[in-house]
Amino acid sequence: MAYEIPVTRARAELAELINRVVYGGERVVVTRHGKPLVALVSAADLERLEEPEGAPEPAEEQVIGSVAAVRQVASAAREPQRFGVVAEHRGPNPS
Repeated sequence: MAYEIPVTRARAELAELINRVVYGGERVVVTRHGKPLVALVSAADLERLEEPEGAPEPAEEQVIGSVAAVRQVASAAREPQRFGVVAEHRGPNPS
């Protein structure tokens, strides 16, 4: 939920609003006549908003790149049937 503030008050409290966004992790919506006018978001939020849709996170790319093999695994004897998948990491190729 974003914090809403009228533009006239936002002018007077700009430094405080910036601190709320940067250090408090809030999003601030500046309104005029009760209607949203602009939003203050952190630079990190803006970066995420500007990323192409469907682009994987850097951490996701690293995990996907490090899986060498995937195979199905059967349940152990006397255990209920379970779905099992094993991923194995073998490190970089020594080419």
